[in-house]
Amino acid sequence: MAENNKLETLQLYIHPNNLRELKSDIWCEDPVPAQLKISGKKLEVDVNYRGSHIRNYRKKSYEISFFKPTKYKGSKIIHLNAEYRDPSLLRNKLSFDFFSEIGNLSPYSRHVLLNLNGKTEGVYLEIESVDEQFIERRKLPNGAIFYAVDGDANFSLISDLDKETKKSLELGYERKYGTANDDIFLQELIFKINTIPRADFEKEIPNYLNVEQYFRWMAGVILTQNYDGFVHNYSLYRNSVTRQFEIIPWDYDATWGRDVNGKVMEENYVPIQGYNTLTARLLDVANFRKIYKELLCKIMDHQFTVEYMQPKIESMHQLVRPYVLLDPYKKEKIDQFDIEPSNICSFIESRKRFLKGSLYKLD
Repeated sequence: MAENNKLETLQLYIHPNNLRELKSDIWCEDPVPAQLKISGKKLEVDVNYRGSHIRNYRKKSYEISFFKPTKYKGSKIIHLNAEYRDPSLLRNKLSFDFFSEIGNLSPYSRHVLLNLNGKTEGVYLEIESVDEQFIERRKLPNGAIFYAVDGDANFSLISDLDKETKKSLELGYERKYGTANDDIFLQELIFKINTIPRADFEKEIPNYLNVEQYFRWMAGVILTQNYDGFVHNYSLYRNSVTRQFEIIPWDYDATWGRDVNGKVMEENYVPIQGYNTLTARLLDVANFRKIYKELLCKIMDHQFTVEYMQPKIESMHQLVRPYVLLDPYKKEKIDQFDIEPSNICSFIESRKRFLKGSLYKLD
């Protein structure tokens, strides 16, 4: 949390030779050693760039792994997102907070000011890693975590990338935490989604999936309008007690009326039924459609309103604004930053109108 309405400054020091090595190949996954000064503490860390297409941006995003000590405030890893394409710098955090408020597991995040080797790099979003510490921090039952790493994480037997039959049921996923035995549970989930007979689907799928939680997540994706949310931008956690998979959001800067390039995304771009094989099969069941529709309507009546969201948006904007003026990549665009709260509120109103006009499709 920001203290006294100020952003905390993270001071990162990378030896010039190591920084040169890091910059020489932006796609290299090998980290370089560094020192991080935070809250008056000096920590030995490893640093590498993070993300896919965002590595090409001038303002880089980083993954910080704690080396000595191996944990800081219970975390082994934190992510520093530049939020380069989002003119508001707010959408990712706004989304993570929104998901939590509507009853989903969601990463904790906060805005910080990053200083690299004495030079201000600007406003960043520090994001909690979804890993074993994520589970421990929430006192959840132990369980495996899988990352959806590309468009093949579409819950289908057909690749979303080349439209061919997948060679592996795990295609599109990377195990972040757990053992090789946990891969079998993921394989089983994908297999069952695609092979349970229609007449048996309503009864059998809850053996593998927390259906209501999936619909809470789905409502979050639909309301924030994350176009990639159904085949990417999520993690799966398997609760070892319930033996059900739950889904966790990730990478939500292209939301609230903006696309991945920061351009305006019209409010009707993502349909109310969403995408992917799992969603289609769930909504094929009348009782499941009813659960989803009721959840969506409840959230639109309570959290997804300008009255509820505007104070949060404006408070976040006011907190970050003084630091945007220090951001070498954003300070010249302060006028755009200042109109984004209004743009986000306008999106909420127009998106809600579109979705309410589409509710009949869930009957």
